[in-house]
Amino acid sequence: MDDATLQAAADRLTWFHSMELRPGVVTKGAKSRELLASETDAVLGPLDLAGRSLLDIGAWNGFWSFEAKRRGAGRVVALDDYTWRHPDFRGRETFDLARGALGLEVEAVEADVTALAPDFGRFDAVLFLGVFYHLEDPLPVFRTLRALTGRALVLETHQAMLDCPQPAMVYYPGKELAGDETNWWGPNPALVYRLLVRAGFARVFYQDHPAYGRARGIFHAFPEAAPGGVLPAVPPHWTDLNAPGALASLVVGGRGTA
Repeated sequence: MDDATLQAAADRLTWFHSMELRPGVVTKGAKSRELLASETDAVLGPLDLAGRSLLDIGAWNGFWSFEAKRRGAGRVVALDDYTWRHPDFRGRETFDLARGALGLEVEAVEADVTALAPDFGRFDAVLFLGVFYHLEDPLPVFRTLRALTGRALVLETHQAMLDCPQPAMVYYPGKELAGDETNWWGPNPALVYRLLVRAGFARVFYQDHPAYGRARGIFHAFPEAAPGGVLPAVPPHWTDLNAPGALASLVVGGRGTA
């Protein structure tokens, strides 16, 4: 289709990610291209994805899957269920439209992460961005994440209980968080770290979200104590959560240790 037809097709759909499908043809997403650029630097910037396999859990419109492919990733699998089946989001339609326009080879798997078996496959890198707080029961999913991750997991999430030194999270029984009844939890960094370690990740690094600060956190977790391959160098602004006192330094108000 020509540019005008493609733009009209995109405008008829609801988008979360603002993406340039062709020069001048841009999806009108809730997340601006500027915000996504800052997130991309924080999430994927330090990683060497050349030739690596990647699983994008909760892909929605597919922005992260496509960005990984642009950065040289080998096999890329976009996985979603809720937004792809939702009658208003129509996420699978947006993903297919973007994939076709961009001409990128990204596999699509329609499945819920809670239903994935450990033998689904192992990927060099796994993205788990904006999904944690949608899980009614996160504990089994963290074990699944470890089984899926060969070299690096990147987890991004809403955070709360930031003044609590112990691993903790808020439970939202209704629409308290952003008016969305599928938002269940607000964890603090200590809780996410403990869940990752309990699941079997040996090394975890943390950074505040580049736009939202500590209201959202980004965790890079590695099965091995000495990250290699996908992480050529650890960025100086990352906090090594395995280091003594690291978790305490993230407590707002500095109360005690985590």
